[in-house]
Formats: sequence, C-alpha cells, structure tokens
Amino acid sequence: MPGLLENSRVKYALGRHLRVCRSIRQPKEALDLDVNSETIHRVLGEASDVFYPGQVLDPLFKALGKRVFPGNFYSFMGNKIRQSLLFQWLGIPHPRTKIYYGARKEERILRDFSFPFVGKRAVGGSQGKEVFLIRDEKELETYLSLYHPAYVQEYIPASRDLRIVVFAGHVIHAYWRIGKPGDFRHNVSRGGSVEFENIPEDALEFARWVAERCGFDEVGLDILPRGESYLVLEANMVYGLEGFRRRGLDINKIFSRAEKEGWI
Repeated sequence: MPGLLENSRVKYALGRHLRVCRSIRQPKEALDLDVNSETIHRVLGEASDVFYPGQVLDPLFKALGKRVFPGNFYSFMGNKIRQSLLFQWLGIPHPRTKIYYGARKEERILRDFSFPFVGKRAVGGSQGKEVFLIRDEKELETYLSLYHPAYVQEYIPASRDLRIVVFAGHVIHAYWRIGKPGDFRHNVSRGGSVEFENIPEDALEFARWVAERCGFDEVGLDILPRGESYLVLEANMVYGLEGFRRRGLDINKIFSRAEKEGWI
C-alpha cells in the first residue's frame, strides 16, 4: 500500500493512458504549450509527478525536477541505435549488432557479417516493418540504398520468441510469438500466432532485470531463448495490445490495479 509520503504527491497525466486512475489528475482542456497556458502553469506549480508528458515535454519536466513516468521511454522509443548501445554498455545479452555510417558500408558489413544477416531501419519502424533478412549482395545493395545508417544484426534462426511486457517493475503479460511459415519475423501484427502456456519463470525474471537495469518503466521486451539464457532483441515502448486481447486482458484494468496497489 502507498505510504503517507506517496499519498502527499500530486500526480498529473498529460496523456490518455491512465484515464482510469482517479488519483492521477487529468487536465480537461487540450494541452497548450504556450508559456502563458493555464494548464502548463498548473502542472508546473502543483505536480510532483508527471505521467506521459510526450516527447517534447519529457526532458523539460525532468529539467524542472519533476518525476516523469514512464522513465527512459521517449528517448529510447523506436530508436534501435540507442537501445543497442544501452544493452551493450550495460552488459545485457543482445544479438551481435553494428551500426554503419559513411562510405564503403557494404565492404565493412561483409567483413563483419556472413550471409544471411538482418538489416533494420535504425530509427522508427515497428510491427516487423522495415526488418529484412539479407541473403546476398543484391539484397544488401537494395537495403543500403534505402536506409542510412545501416543497422545490421546477426541472424539467429528461431521458430518463436517471447514478448514480455513490464509495467512499473511488474510483468503484466507474457506470451510466445510464433511466426508464419516462411517468415523469420514473429510479429503478431504480421499474422503470427501466440501461445500462453509454458512461459519460463526465469524469462520473466530476466525481463524484470532488463527493465530495471535500463530504467524502463513501461516496455514490451522481445526476448529470444538461447541455450540456457536469453537475448533481448528489442525494447518496444509502444507495444501492440492484440496479445492482451487474445488472452482476455484489459489494459485499463491493469492500470487501475497498478494505481490501487501503489505501483505508480
């Protein structure tokens, strides 16, 4: 249960995510970024915690000493370069990945990787879009003509992987993602199927550890079993809810529980 200090905090949500949480204030009027905006003045004057401030306001509220939730959300959202560097620097198991800028990228890539390997859009892209299995030089040339910088990752054959969603330090959903026959990607949005049975407990612990280590307050982690351990493929700050729907889970009820049990 939240303590007295927690109850004294004034919380504002600027997005619609937590509209079911009654202890978190929600401005009724549309947010105006003007310095004379009544809403901005009210939030600046009253709030100790700001939830979902958006990409523009996130660093500003942090600079003003507000606690912002979710942490490390907007700065890593859709940015595979930052994610990979963070994983590498923190020693988090991650497929071998390199980012290539400048001239002679093809030569350098082929020095580091053997076909097949994976090429992705480095910033942006979701739902398995703009993720390519590169099998020969022609496919590599096509990829390099379209994407700068080049984000190249080792290819690890697998029939399935795990999506584990962590919110405020708690695993709120986990399931296997199984790709369509002939598709190396496992995204549900691309026609993949899901299974909810036999989720390894150590995978859930691994996901919680990764989220805590990276400071991710809300994240959908794509995790691949490898031997006796796991690799983080990617961190999804904006994750699909189809896996929740197929399990009969209501994300708003989960957020309401998080409020009542003092997670946020």
